Amino acid sequence: MREPAFTETLQIALVVRDLDAAMRTYVHDYGIGPWAIYEFNPGNVRNMSADGEPLESAWRLALARVGHVHWELIQPLDDRSTYAEFLAEKGEGVHHIGVAVPSFDAAVASVAAQGRKVLLGGEYNRVTFAYLPTGDDLGVITEIFDSAPGDDQDPDSVYP
Repeated sequence: MREPAFTETLQIALVVRDLDAAMRTYVHDYGIGPWAIYEFNPGNVRNMSADGEPLESAWRLALARVGHVHWELIQPLDDRSTYAEFLAEKGEGVHHIGVAVPSFDAAVASVAAQGRKVLLGGEYNRVTFAYLPTGDDLGVITEIFDSAPGDDQDPDSVYP
């Protein structure tokens, strides 16, 4: 058996229509929170691309810990992102799983060697991220990072 491609589950990410309403449900009905809220847009994401092409897109997201795993809620702010496409095609639900990998560069190179492209990528606050096209193989997209996301970043706001 080969070495594991993924070494840790870091994040479960769900696309939602209304981030504020979703956070209220998680906090008030399930006791999950607080939520650190961030906006990603062309002004704060460097080298944003989708399928190997430059992309200008925006979304809001919120992160909360459940045990050792971040739960991430994502609301698209335009119709150009993978999140907007997911919402239009499938409705709200699990979009991707964030995982740790032994080598970010090797994982991206492996995708390229298979003739596939990173679905979405960029750099936010010194953390480079890439969505690997694992949906057909694993039933879900996987997101990888070149360093741990979230814990050392100052959110735009917090709920509650």
